[in-house]
Amino acid sequence: MSDFSHAPAVIDIAGPTLTDADRRRLDHPMTGGLILFTRNWRDRRQLTELVAEAKAQRPDLLVTIDHEGGRVQRLRTDGFTHLPPMRRLGELWMQDALTATDAATACGYVLASELRACGVDLSFTPVLDLDYGASAVIGDRAFHLDARVVAMLAKSVMHGLLQAGMANCGKHFPGHGFVAADSHTEIPVDGRTLDAILADDARPYEWLSTSLASVMPAHIVYPKVDSQPAGFSKHWLQGVLRGQLGFPGAIFSDDLSMKGATVAGSPLEAGIAALNAGCDMVLLCNQSLVDGGAPIDELLDGLAQAAGLGRWAPDVDAERRRIALLPTSDPLPWDELMHDARYQHALERLP
Repeated sequence: MSDFSHAPAVIDIAGPTLTDADRRRLDHPMTGGLILFTRNWRDRRQLTELVAEAKAQRPDLLVTIDHEGGRVQRLRTDGFTHLPPMRRLGELWMQDALTATDAATACGYVLASELRACGVDLSFTPVLDLDYGASAVIGDRAFHLDARVVAMLAKSVMHGLLQAGMANCGKHFPGHGFVAADSHTEIPVDGRTLDAILADDARPYEWLSTSLASVMPAHIVYPKVDSQPAGFSKHWLQGVLRGQLGFPGAIFSDDLSMKGATVAGSPLEAGIAALNAGCDMVLLCNQSLVDGGAPIDELLDGLAQAAGLGRWAPDVDAERRRIALLPTSDPLPWDELMHDARYQHALERLP
């Protein structure tokens, strides 16, 4: 475990192998996680070696990826199964609900077992946003419009993840599906009332409060609730998510380099704001490619300095929540997985 009481930063690396700069950043006391992208992938052997080297550098490192199925699937070659978009499970539900839940569990198991065979600890899935048909960036990543269907299918996916020893992350709290704007490039605004959001979009978080291991809030402003986006709002994170809904797990910020985060300032200022609002970990993505990774260094060094100045308070409980996301079982190596009866059956049950 890190010798610092709280290692909140989840950072990226530039390529398929670790550089000296990557190793230095992984050693930084503020670094608690690594997020992988397609540029970090050549093949399974290379990825497995990359992750093993990163964990040798930092044994408690949480290695993460955005790997949901459909168009958000980082690893697609060298044997990785092409998983369907989650909307396909929602469509199957309308034909046969129980077959859909079994297919959802199969999706979760295949997704997690393949990633874990390469050393990846956590995928940021499932999407709990409702499919209003308004959001292009969410689109077919959402299961359904009905929050009850979303909750049941998400729980089934999470069951499959758990069978493979992987935790989960519900996103994007309290809901990204209602607004058309993409928080990667804009600052979306959802003008609904708190009661309306709690009655619909946030219901899966309430119903899954004992099943969710982690949650990622949306970079969306809900002005009738708070002037700050949900990920920078104490009201949303501490008042609603932890208080009203009773969520005890880890909270990740969404990517601090997204347009929706700029209302909180630079990535460093946004990171401090997110931690003060109640996030346990903050993501900064695709910045290893910018000025030699200078934004990552600014975040890591800036967080350490800001903690020393009392601008945010490192939290031992937050660090425990991070550590709790690390797998506690050994994964099946890839060659064994390919011949495993449960895995073979799950492949047959995919929609």
